[in-house]
Amino acid sequence: MISKEAITKRFISYVTVDTESDPKSDSTPSTSKQWNLANALVEELKSIGMTDVTIDDNAYIMATLPSNVDHQVPTIGFIAHFDTTPDFTGANVNPQIVENYDGSDIVLNAAENIVLSPDYFEDLLLYKGQTLITTDGTTLLGADDKAGVAEIISAMEYLIKNPQIKHGKIRVGFTPDEEIGRGAHKFDVEQFGADWAYTMDGSQIGELEYENFNAAGVTVHVKGKIVHPGYAKGKMVNSMYIATEFINSLPRMETPEHTENYQGFFHLYSIEGKVEETVLQYIIRDHDKDHFEARKEVMQNITNEINSQYEREVIAIEIKDQYFNMKEKIEPVMHIVDIAEEAMKQLDIKPLIKPIRGGTDGSQLSYMGLPCPNIFAGGHNFHGRYEYVPVESMIKATEVICKIAELTATR
Repeated sequence: MISKEAITKRFISYVTVDTESDPKSDSTPSTSKQWNLANALVEELKSIGMTDVTIDDNAYIMATLPSNVDHQVPTIGFIAHFDTTPDFTGANVNPQIVENYDGSDIVLNAAENIVLSPDYFEDLLLYKGQTLITTDGTTLLGADDKAGVAEIISAMEYLIKNPQIKHGKIRVGFTPDEEIGRGAHKFDVEQFGADWAYTMDGSQIGELEYENFNAAGVTVHVKGKIVHPGYAKGKMVNSMYIATEFINSLPRMETPEHTENYQGFFHLYSIEGKVEETVLQYIIRDHDKDHFEARKEVMQNITNEINSQYEREVIAIEIKDQYFNMKEKIEPVMHIVDIAEEAMKQLDIKPLIKPIRGGTDGSQLSYMGLPCPNIFAGGHNFHGRYEYVPVESMIKATEVICKIAELTATR
């Protein structure tokens, strides 16, 4: 049985190390502080008995658990990332432990009146009677994805201590910079050497995902002309008004707050504006490849139309693909999803097979030749002060890893 105390201690030791990534940095990892946890993980992997433990110049970690069966078994992998999002601070994380949660409000920070309430976060009620780890209301927690890291290492330690559980060769990998979209960029799939893998980077217990958004990032540069406002008639061109025209030309209801399930969206997440220049930052997301391409075309057509109206280029648009729906790469090898589903069922976990309204390292890795579905890590409300994780969910995720290894070796 996985020790509740041990996995809690391990998880807390990870989240109290600041590993926030930085999208403005060109280095890998994007912040030097990610090395602090990366180097500690290397030593921990060695200490529990993993072999071939390596860390490269970009902080990508790999290690091996050798097979303990005498027949040929596919090599499988488990992958998680150790950085946290730059969207909300991950410095000075002070985890709070709520034993035997009773379903009531949890006061995260009395001084600032920050409350984690089931009236707003209904999923809390799924975990009555369980042990929750929360924030203190001033930082994120880091369960995305340090819960996944803790689960993978705990599973490897358990398999090493229990050799009666049969398994083939298992590879584990930990990556930096997933939260800024670069987690798989320098991942050496050939060196990893797995036939397939699973990212432990999902949320609610039972989640099993092999579909994700197609994704693109869009930068819209709007050009204006600045002159003294007292003498501006017929001369000033206010880029912010033109930017507003662009924004209002997109379908208002096709935004994150109005969409769900397989519905795609345009998301304006940043505006920096002055009279002379305004810069809009968008992301485009859609599960359907044709719809995804159509969304990019819509934005280009709006650009062309506004430029035509002004009879010059007032808008320049740059669209960059980020990742694609891994469904295309997973469907030909659906047995890898079936194994994970069967593992959950054998552990009395109801599989929740649904599309990811986002992306994981697994989406990029699948297109790099490593089919890689995503499995729950247990956390909720990622990237903010209301993040929490039930300890029992982390234990179940650890058991799923062990069961997948066993099923792969005995099928």
